[in-house]
Order: sequence, then structure tokens, then C-alpha cells
Amino acid sequence: MAFSGIPKGTVKFLTELSRNNEKPWFDEHRADYDEFFMRPAKELVEALAKPLKKLDPKLQAQPRVNGSIMRINRDVRFSKNKAPYKEHLDLFFWSGQKKGWDSSGFFFRLSPTKLVLGGGMHGFMPPVLAQYRKNVLGDKRGAELSKLVAGLRKKGYDVGGETYKKTPQGVPADHPRAALLKHSGLYSGWEGKHPKELGSPRFVDFVIDHFAKVAALHHWLSGMTK
Repeated sequence: MAFSGIPKGTVKFLTELSRNNEKPWFDEHRADYDEFFMRPAKELVEALAKPLKKLDPKLQAQPRVNGSIMRINRDVRFSKNKAPYKEHLDLFFWSGQKKGWDSSGFFFRLSPTKLVLGGGMHGFMPPVLAQYRKNVLGDKRGAELSKLVAGLRKKGYDVGGETYKKTPQGVPADHPRAALLKHSGLYSGWEGKHPKELGSPRFVDFVIDHFAKVAALHHWLSGMTK
């Protein structure tokens, strides 16, 4: 079925789940999960597949759980928060045949009141972190990234991933790209209230427009040699 927009029932389901985050309630509302979570998620992923290929031919859009649709079940093993379910809809579109967190991609999150859209890598695995730092320290690649990040911030996009307090060993604290060298991941995105396009087919264009705005960062990250 063609994507016609995110139904109001999706927001209602997520809102009620946030107030009743427990298995008995979820089991009683399994039909709502299927109708208002899974169905529109699959249709949206399918609708985004073709325009995503224009941003990056290697991007994968798989309309299934553990594909582009993230599981609604939370991993509570190592969390103080034992609520069993996520209270939002997460989508992820990665680059390359093998899905993994060691490559850049585009992310989507719909919560009861907010929408988050962006791209990049939330965390660098050790080999990727080493390559990232090598690229940042390089005159050409480092300058490209500095310009990219400055441009994104100027357009109103957040840039995240700076978690280290110090520059890498051997790199002076006053290095011109010191802030970028303190990143354990690098991503950029937009967060806002639900747009008016949410419930219509035009929501696909809204999502792609934001993805396109951060695509240059995705391409820079994808261009790191391994």
C-alpha cells in the first residue's frame, strides 16, 4: 500500500504507551501496534527507498524489524530504566550491504510530541575512530569537515558527538580542530514539533529534504578510508 502519511493513531498509540509502558497493556493493544506502528513504518520506509538512493546509491531501506525499523522492545539488561518498550518509532538507513554501526547513515525518530531527523554516526568503533582522527588532522579533509560543520550549524542543525574532554594524546589543546578531535561520534540533525506534513504523503519530501541538508556530512564520513 502506498504511503499516505503517519496516521493520528500512531501519535495516540505512542502517547498512550508512554503512560502505560508495561507488557499487559502492550499485549492488550497489539492490534494498535500492528496498525499504527508497524504498518505506517513499513509504508514510510518503502516510500523513502527511491529518493534515498538519490542521496547515496548504497543506502539501504528495508521495511522490516531489525532492518530499517528498530525494535520497539528495549534492552533493559544494563539499564536502570526497566520500562520494556521504547516510546518512539525509530528508523535507520545505512550505507552498504552489511548493516552495522561502523558506517554512516540517516536516522528518524518520531515521539509523541517531537520529530528528529539527521545523519552521521553516533559512535565510532576503535578502528573507525582512528581513521576519523587521521582525517581530521589532515589539512584538506580536516578543513572540509570544519567548513561542513560550520555550515550545518549556520543552517540551524545540531552537531553532536563531542564527548571527550581532551584532545588525543600528542595533539595540542589549541589545535585549530581541537573540538572535532574530541568526538566519539559525529552526527547532525534537526529536532522539532510534528510538522503539518506528518499526516500526508508530503511527509516523505519533508523527511528527504532534511536528510539532504545533512547528506554532505554523511558523504564526508563515508569517504574515510579504512
